[in-house]
Amino acid sequence: MKVWVKLLIGSILGMIIGFLLPNSESVISAFIWLEKLALGIGRYAVIPVLVFSLTIAVYELRMDEQFWPMILKNIILIIAVSIFVIFSGIIVTSIFSPGRIPIETVEHLEVIGLNVSANILEIFPTNMFSVLAGSGSYLFPVCVFAFFLGMGLNYDKNYSKPVISLVDSFSRIFYHVASFFSEILGFILIVLAAFWAVRLNAAVQAKVFKDLILLLSIFSVILCFGILPLFLYLLKPRVNPWRILYGFIGPAITAFFSGDVNFTIPILQRHTKENFGIRRRSSALSITLFSTFCRCGSAMVAVAAFIVIIKSYSYLRISTADLFLIGLHALAISFVLARHPGEGAYIALAALCLNYGGGEYRAGYLILKPLAFYLVAIGTFIDVMLNAFGTYVLAKTNGFIEEKNLVHFI
Repeated sequence: MKVWVKLLIGSILGMIIGFLLPNSESVISAFIWLEKLALGIGRYAVIPVLVFSLTIAVYELRMDEQFWPMILKNIILIIAVSIFVIFSGIIVTSIFSPGRIPIETVEHLEVIGLNVSANILEIFPTNMFSVLAGSGSYLFPVCVFAFFLGMGLNYDKNYSKPVISLVDSFSRIFYHVASFFSEILGFILIVLAAFWAVRLNAAVQAKVFKDLILLLSIFSVILCFGILPLFLYLLKPRVNPWRILYGFIGPAITAFFSGDVNFTIPILQRHTKENFGIRRRSSALSITLFSTFCRCGSAMVAVAAFIVIIKSYSYLRISTADLFLIGLHALAISFVLARHPGEGAYIALAALCLNYGGGEYRAGYLILKPLAFYLVAIGTFIDVMLNAFGTYVLAKTNGFIEEKNLVHFI
């Protein structure tokens, strides 16, 4: 059975179970524990796979003198995509404005912040190896470690050749370890989809979130299943965009129900390799950079929600200049969400509320807390789809791909 079929079956079974269960405190507390377990299993092999694959990717790209050109192309594409997604989300939300949400009085304001300065300090700890012993949530320090290790392998072949062989072997070994976990993700998604359905049922019954749910659903579908394939269709040489879309169904399902970017990295790596034959030197670098810096899907969702919050607080029309400034805030936030792989959209929304407009909307994000799981799901889904398409485009345009027959897709 193909991997995406397992994931789809697990998701459907989970949603059926979730819609049948009551939204009680005991059910929610049980699912919170099960969700932590499920996400832990999915993330289990992320750090070793990332470290060794990225190390070899850096080494091989430097050997071919293509490392810095690939870095530059990734950065340009990430910036361009981020600008397009965030500002298109603002335009759509402004034209098809969702209904107002009742404002509730908040007695205790939750402290949520990006902690950018602290995150920067963690990139270079006093002990270089300590980044490998982290929780697995903040992967950027691990990526920096792999970058320097890969650079070091180019120093002197006489000394580094045994290490190169060892790192390459570890990369392939842990890839197969991660492949095992991707085969059982269908069972894990039963838990995640069930918890998602329980919360969706409660949000729908509240009715006040209906317009926002509908807007984000329609826009994400049009973006990922319409606009992105259209861009692929314009590639030279021309490719079949629906074939590419089919090849990334597995990561899309996983991203939506897990709401966690790091959770999807191993399965995304497997799909890029086994469905499209993308070489490790290209996929490891692109997936890492997109997972770290291309979180514009989460930022776009946060912007849409923030506009709804502003209109819920006031009947005044939001000016074009204000919308542009909000977009720039969201764009900046999208580049620093690496520490929040599983709650990016809600963290971005909180940052907008706390930092924009002089604190007038400081508690605004709390009125959408019951819908946080949905905002995170849509944001992560878009983030991962952009990651998948970006990785394919860069591999295709730089010749790091060996096309495979559709029947061999996993």
